[in-house]
Amino acid sequence: MTDAVPTIDPHRTALLVMDYQVALLDPMEGADELLDGVAEAIADVRRAGGHVGYVRVAFTDEDLAAIPATSRMAAAVATRGTALHAEAATSVIHDRVAPEPGDIVVRKVRVGAFSTTDLAAQLDALGIDTLLLAGIATSGVVLSTLRDASDRDYRVYVVADACADPDPEVHEFLIGRVFPRQAHVVTLSDLPGLLGLT
Repeated sequence: MTDAVPTIDPHRTALLVMDYQVALLDPMEGADELLDGVAEAIADVRRAGGHVGYVRVAFTDEDLAAIPATSRMAAAVATRGTALHAEAATSVIHDRVAPEPGDIVVRKVRVGAFSTTDLAAQLDALGIDTLLLAGIATSGVVLSTLRDASDRDYRVYVVADACADPDPEVHEFLIGRVFPRQAHVVTLSDLPGLLGLT
């Protein structure tokens, strides 16, 4: 699955931990393994001197009112009730992978990490040109963020086993057939070497 990739400069790299929230992890099969893996990736990136960014999807009352009826996002949010309300305990980043002071943290109201946040400005301010993507779901935030990041000329790596989708076949198709067109696909075991830790 992985292709040969050179080491990267950790100081110009950010691991984006996307939608690792209680509401989205609870129904996910293998959630404990995902959390363990992402915690390990976070530790590797921090040890190498890289940056960690967190993306969460959560809506205020004003955000919900502003979603037009034509948007499929409105229906998707409605099916979750109040679980993704910005003040709900279920919308927070899981405490096993929670942010630390100085980390990048953004709240979004659409699928991708960039379009409704200041993520790009925060990354640019830190001189980041390389992204490691970890997220739930593969067909949601990971796909949307990968496409946008590629268009913004970031060097992009998808950490395959730090991503998951409610439909495992969709996950495998994206990881194996779609993502390699715009990103390097790596695994958690590749990260130490990629970050120059070995």
